[in-house]
Amino acid sequence: MEDSWANSVGADLHLDLPRGAGVRAALICSLRDAVREGRLAPGTRLPSSRSLAVDLGIARNTVADAYGELVAEGWLTARQGSGTRVARRVVTPAPAPPRTPQGAARPLFDLTPGSPDVASFPRSAWLSAARRALTAAPNEAFGYGQPRGRPELRRVLADYLARARGVRAAPERIVVCAGFTQGLAVLSRALRQAGHREVAVESYGLDIHWNVMGRAGLDTVPLPVDGRGAQVAELGGVRAVLLTPAHQFPTGVSLDPDRRAEVVDWAARTGGLVLEDDYDGEFRYDRQPVGALQGLDPERVVYLGTASKSLAPALRIAWMVVPDHLMDALLALKGAGEWQSGVLDQLTLAEFIDSGAYDRHVRGMRLRYRRRRDQLVAALAERAPGVRVTGIAAGLHAVLDLPPGTERSVVQGAAWQGLALQGLARFRHPESGPERRDALVFAYGTPPDHAFSGAVEALCRVLP
Repeated sequence: MEDSWANSVGADLHLDLPRGAGVRAALICSLRDAVREGRLAPGTRLPSSRSLAVDLGIARNTVADAYGELVAEGWLTARQGSGTRVARRVVTPAPAPPRTPQGAARPLFDLTPGSPDVASFPRSAWLSAARRALTAAPNEAFGYGQPRGRPELRRVLADYLARARGVRAAPERIVVCAGFTQGLAVLSRALRQAGHREVAVESYGLDIHWNVMGRAGLDTVPLPVDGRGAQVAELGGVRAVLLTPAHQFPTGVSLDPDRRAEVVDWAARTGGLVLEDDYDGEFRYDRQPVGALQGLDPERVVYLGTASKSLAPALRIAWMVVPDHLMDALLALKGAGEWQSGVLDQLTLAEFIDSGAYDRHVRGMRLRYRRRRDQLVAALAERAPGVRVTGIAAGLHAVLDLPPGTERSVVQGAAWQGLALQGLARFRHPESGPERRDALVFAYGTPPDHAFSGAVEALCRVLP
């Protein structure tokens, strides 16, 4: 049947085409699907454009254009004297949609840390800032961009970070990144090129960060964390350390003032480098935010900040404040094929900060998150008085201590209640010591306002 064509094209191949505009595109899609799904076998000869046009009741030129497009794409072949045929090629069927495992329904409440309340993103204010930024943008801003990022954003960031976080930075020392992870990846490669083999990390943290450094060829060495933060006295022979000094993730403690001074002295004495992850430094509730460690020694501390917690992860905008001796190496690596943050979003964020809208948004979210934190603490005091809540002076999550040996069962029970929760063990470095602390990491910043009471109620039902 190689040279035959189905007698009733529209019926047999389900070429249901609209009338008027869009007929050509619909015919191309229908024929392409017929080949892909095997309804038109390789080598099958198609009717002439005139015949198919009459059969379908459409213009002959429309059919000829559709055939020409599919020949150009490789689905059909056309040779003088042989007509138009389905190409003789192996067609890979479209993969079946993934099956959802039984019992893996979407949770009612996602309380895993890592995201702010994205429902509170300031859409109207952001749109207004985008309009102003686009109106004022120079023509060259619509090009490919530079590894450092837009000068407008670096200028306002230098002012904001000095005012809000105590960071000492000129715009020329700021590098804009497409998210914190990209900044850490570029830094890790720069360290490896400079001869580093190991980086000390806090014994509790994010495995994605450890993996990023590992892919750059760096081993991660865990530092114990206690109630005063990372035990920096145990840095030993490493020459670089990644810390979350303002609000240790996930335990929630701040690095003790003596240890802050100790790690800066260590860096100056040994030529070491501190990578400061200031992921949620704006959100402190019980007193003024702890200033950035970078302010103590800008030449030995790389400051990394992000808009992911203050605004939304979808922006993919973060920044590094880089010591002079690292800048050339970082820019060379970042300029060698690394993607850039969207220039239009950079311009919008610059305008958003410069207009004061960013400060207003952070102040509003700080109040909102504090109310949620207080609601959580009050509910636990009433419903689960034996559960100690820690790490609540700042940030978007709390740590709920559990009786020894109960963490896994509580996490499982939470899943049955529709809660996506993670235990503290999830964040423990695999090479840490044998000590174990059973606890939950409860992200009170993630759910929208209307869902928060229900999430707390479900949590109280599973706590011991």
